[in-house]
Amino acid sequence: MTYVPADDRYDNRMPYRRCGRSGLKLPAISLGLWQNFGDDRPIDTQRAIVHRAFDLGITHFDLANNYGPPYGSAEINFGRLLAEDLRPWRDELVISTKAGYDMWPGPYGEWGSRKYLLASLDQSLKRMGLDYVDIFYSHRLDPDTPLEETLGAVDTAVRQGKALYAGISSYSAQRTEEAIAILRDLGTPLLIHQPSYSLLNRWIEPDLLDVLGREGVGTIVFSPLGQGMLTDRYLDGIPEDSRAARDGSLSKSMLSDENLERVRALDEIAQRRGQTLAQLALAWTLRDPRVTSTLIGASSVQQLEDNVGALARLDFDDDELAEIEKYAVDAGINIWERSSSA
Repeated sequence: MTYVPADDRYDNRMPYRRCGRSGLKLPAISLGLWQNFGDDRPIDTQRAIVHRAFDLGITHFDLANNYGPPYGSAEINFGRLLAEDLRPWRDELVISTKAGYDMWPGPYGEWGSRKYLLASLDQSLKRMGLDYVDIFYSHRLDPDTPLEETLGAVDTAVRQGKALYAGISSYSAQRTEEAIAILRDLGTPLLIHQPSYSLLNRWIEPDLLDVLGREGVGTIVFSPLGQGMLTDRYLDGIPEDSRAARDGSLSKSMLSDENLERVRALDEIAQRRGQTLAQLALAWTLRDPRVTSTLIGASSVQQLEDNVGALARLDFDDDELAEIEKYAVDAGINIWERSSSA
């Protein structure tokens, strides 16, 4: 059947927040395709999730060159969904991709050189069947390539019309300030920064958020559920079918007794608010007006709908925030720390 999006997709269910001081607004919740959109998942499941996301007012779909598995397959699969279902609504969508991590063999297949970034973007556009993406990110800082070269490549992508906006991901506050100055001088303002951020990973407070707020740059946070720790999956231990058991993305040290005690305490707060732990965690990331959007993943339509349910209760009173503060501490789960401290 031909897909027709819901007529009420913009009827005030999804808040849209201005991205820094730009003219672009993003949905408070965006859909990331890091997991669940590779060739290891049925395309019909992916299609159902993307359709439902758009019906719920999610207009932003976030990808990267090496999302899969295998690398590139998330972009290929999303490109198929665009061609078969969403093409008439392309102008209602914000589509982003990134380059920075390993993508192909040899010295030109990762990091931040001009050669890699521009070649990667061309490949991404081909995989998705697009003339341009809305946002192109430097996915991580390359400590061995001059920042002027990396960001000069992003600027070139915008000037070539292959991207509308420039973004960076997992840059430290100092490096972000440098990036802002470089891009401003080039005439392509930095639109957005994508850092990891959650109740258990608060590294962007206060320095990075202060820089972004002062400079008028948007913030879209990823891994707001702490790689799955801030869900009901680990309240009673580690299930055999969990991501932690399956791919090792959460180590035993991350799932320590101390961390799990914090998660259970946060779950009790969520229950008193009439939310799931995941909904509390997502709402908490959006409490700061400097955060434009929070990125979720979804393995099913039900999970997507449950997470979007966080929007029903975004307010926090002072007592709730004070209680949350007792348990929202660094839990050693920031696996991107090396990039953000380079």
